[in-house]
Amino acid sequence: MAPPVAVSPLIKTARWSALLLGVLYGKQRFDYLKPIAEEERRVEEAEKKLREEQERIYKQLSEANSDTILK
Repeated sequence: MAPPVAVSPLIKTARWSALLLGVLYGKQRFDYLKPIAEEERRVEEAEKKLREEQERIYKQLSEANSDTILK
């Protein structure tokens, strides 16, 4: 196996700079998207409650309208 090659300081600096910029960009993007995702979750939760209420009402109506011995 060949011995490792010395990497240029310029390349090392560029790689570390790219890593740091990527982390900073990711943090900025996360902070931007977090409130949007929270709003979407809140809306979805409200829609879920409404959907469950409608299903409950539909189930009660279908049970009330089902054929019984009395009909």
